[in-house]
Amino acid sequence: MSQTLSFIVVNWNGGELLKRCFESIARHPPSTQWDIIAVDNASTDGSREWLHQRADATRLTTNPVHLIENATNAGFGAANNQAFEISRAHFLFLLNADAELTAGSCDTLIKTLSSDARIGACGPRLLNPDGSLQISVWRNPPTAWATLLSGLRLASLLPPRLRGELLLAEHWKHDRRRDVGMLGGAALLVRREVIEEVGGFDERFHMYGEDNEWCLRITRAGWRLVFEPEAVVIHQGGHSSLQRWTDVEKVQLQTKAYLEFLNRAVPRHKVVTNLLASTGLLTIQRMLRRIRNRPANEVDSVLKLHFQDLRRVLTGRTNSREN
Repeated sequence: MSQTLSFIVVNWNGGELLKRCFESIARHPPSTQWDIIAVDNASTDGSREWLHQRADATRLTTNPVHLIENATNAGFGAANNQAFEISRAHFLFLLNADAELTAGSCDTLIKTLSSDARIGACGPRLLNPDGSLQISVWRNPPTAWATLLSGLRLASLLPPRLRGELLLAEHWKHDRRRDVGMLGGAALLVRREVIEEVGGFDERFHMYGEDNEWCLRITRAGWRLVFEPEAVVIHQGGHSSLQRWTDVEKVQLQTKAYLEFLNRAVPRHKVVTNLLASTGLLTIQRMLRRIRNRPANEVDSVLKLHFQDLRRVLTGRTNSREN
């Protein structure tokens, strides 16, 4: 039977959170026909075996679980691309293994996505397990002026509503439906036509940065990205990364991915202005930490990466492309 919607769940040592993710789908399924495509990135905590059991148990049901097993950790983007290849569904719901649906969330997203043929993807309001808001909407691509407004805390001089509409992220209440430049990949409903037109994730990004690049490619192709606050998903956040890296290592990886995204996705002059803004802010942060006798190792490492990239761009040794 052809499925209307495929849930795509990428797993790496998801443990109990993976089970809770699957249980939430069973408790709050969409009203349309659906299946689950799970991609396991070489888990060693027993979750791969659990997925095997789920796939075997649902093989002949109307909502089967299909399992793709990777011998190594292929990364988030590559694993999702594998699922894109085998799904025949009209809608694809990317759902992190540490995320949980709530009542009606999936149908609300489907309704929003179906309301306009040019809406390519929509994302829900993400909440932390304690019920607090989790930031899931950002400007994309980044701009130097937005970086400076936020980093120098000049944004606080603007009226709250104007600040939120201009800068999004932590400045915005995530309280109304609207078009945005970027939606987080923890829970994202996408039309198949979007993938057929713009392709899947850029697999040069192993972890972090791939959703920035993909969302930018989608909007540049003329598709709308819509944030839908009436749909709510609970997201643990950081479960896999905490098992693999220290906080400092994670920040360094995120920084490298951000710099890679800039070089691959925006014109050279915008790369330069963004790097100058970020480097200036990091320099100020470093000075303030030292004045206050606070550790500056993390800031130093991130600043070093920015300086290296700025030098590479200014000397012409960069892979950025003019758009």
